[in-house]
Amino acid sequence: MAKMKIEDLDLYVILDIEITATEAEIKKAYRKKALKCHPDKNPDDPKAAETFHQLSHALEILTDSVARAAYDKVLRAKAAAKLRHKELDSKRQKLKEDLERREREAGSKMTLTVEQKLAAEIERLQREGSRILLEEQQRVKEELQRNDLNEPVWDSSLNRIKISWKADKNDEQNGGYDETNLRRFFKKYGDIVAIIISPKKKGSALVEFATKEASEMAMELEKGLPENPLKLKWVNNRPILSKRDRPETGSVVTDRDYESIVLTKLRQAAERQRLIDEMMKEDQQGT
Repeated sequence: MAKMKIEDLDLYVILDIEITATEAEIKKAYRKKALKCHPDKNPDDPKAAETFHQLSHALEILTDSVARAAYDKVLRAKAAAKLRHKELDSKRQKLKEDLERREREAGSKMTLTVEQKLAAEIERLQREGSRILLEEQQRVKEELQRNDLNEPVWDSSLNRIKISWKADKNDEQNGGYDETNLRRFFKKYGDIVAIIISPKKKGSALVEFATKEASEMAMELEKGLPENPLKLKWVNNRPILSKRDRPETGSVVTDRDYESIVLTKLRQAAERQRLIDEMMKEDQQGT
């Protein structure tokens, strides 16, 4: 795809602002648009990066007074040419063509001058860098991070599903279910974090899915064996979403980080054991 020239873009339309917009209005419009079209927020949209790039150019040029003045001259020249073109009717088409030919032969000095001026200002911005652009991009990045922290996340340990089916107390086949075939039934919905079959009570188990979607599909669709259907219900009666943990600053992994990972895994193992103990206690109370 050919690279789009700045003079072929309407930077005011890209930012959805008036040509009289102040610097504060330009910054505000940039942040609003950038938060929506940022490539990190639209990983499946191949045009997101291009749109974000155009927004950055618009902010860079329109917040630099000299570059903006050069751009506005090009914009006005193009608008005037477009108006002249619109006013010409079919009878004057020949005159238009002759005029365009003479302008090309003369080098179109006026248009060429304003476009050259704009090109020079764009090159200057590229060399110097735009402080405002860098500041606004950092603000957008921080806002995206804050939004990510505020978005609810799925914690599988808070959203376990209890499974039950008919099975006699002395049935060695446990009603036709074991961990292997339960996994076979449930794995088609998504990644399984854990399946725990009650060690004492027949016809009882828990399943924990890695995602909300997998859990909800299993709840809605899975019936198990036709001759002995499964019954599913949320342990906490409904799905629960929690807040994302705020990441620690810095990217260096320290000994303390590794210690935290180990402790987390130990807590998870303890949680699994606690879950089994609770199931056994519940089974004893039910007998």
